[in-house]
Amino acid sequence: MKKYVIIVAGGNGSRMGSDIPKQFLLLKGKPVLMYAIEAFHGYDSEIKIILVLPKGQLDYWKELCKIHQMKIPCRIVTGGVTRYHSVKNALELIEKNGVVAIHDGARPLISRELIARTFQALGKGKAVCPVIPVVDSLRIQTNTGTRRVNRELYFQVQTPQIFLSKILLSAYLKPYMPEFTDDISVVEASRRCRTITVEGSPENIKITTPVDLLIAEALLSTK
Repeated sequence: MKKYVIIVAGGNGSRMGSDIPKQFLLLKGKPVLMYAIEAFHGYDSEIKIILVLPKGQLDYWKELCKIHQMKIPCRIVTGGVTRYHSVKNALELIEKNGVVAIHDGARPLISRELIARTFQALGKGKAVCPVIPVVDSLRIQTNTGTRRVNRELYFQVQTPQIFLSKILLSAYLKPYMPEFTDDISVVEASRRCRTITVEGSPENIKITTPVDLLIAEALLSTK
C-alpha cells in the first residue's frame, strides 16, 4: 500500500516569545520543520509527504527551502482553524487504499527507527501511536482540592500516529469536537478501532517553549 505522511506545521511563535513560527526557527542552523521531513524521507524515499502550513506562511517556507536547499518533494496544503481542520484539508490528497502517518512538524528529533517501529506495528491493529511513561507525580483536580493519581496508569502520547487511510478518512467525516486533541482521539470517537501503542522516545520532544529548543540543540550535539 502507498505510504503517506501528513506533517502538521500550523503553530505560531506565541509561547516561544518569537515573531517567527516555531516550525521555522533555526535548530543548529536549520529550520525545525526540515528535520521531520528529512527523517521520513530517510525512512522511505517513496513516502508521499504532505505539509500543512498556514496560508500566510507559504511564501516564507518557499524562501527557506531555497536558502537551505531543501529539495525533498512535498505537497503543500493550507491549514485550517484547528489541527482537526488542517488534517482534514490534507486528507483530500490521500487515496483510500493506503497507510497514513500524521506527525507534528514541531517534533524535529523523530528517528527513522521510531518511524519504522510505528509503521510495523500497524499490522496488529488499525491505529498506532507511540507513547512514553509519565515520570512525574500526578494530581487531579476535585471539588475539594486535588488528590494523587497513579501515574503508572498514564502515558504521554507522541507522534507519528499511523492509520489505514480508509479508517482515517471515515473518521474525519465526523464533525469537529473540542475533545479532538490528536488524530487517535478522532478515530476512537468515530468507531470501534483497536489502537496499538508502541514505545516512544524521550528524545521525540515537541518544541513549544524556548527551553524545548535548548534541549533539542543539546540532544543534537550528542549525536
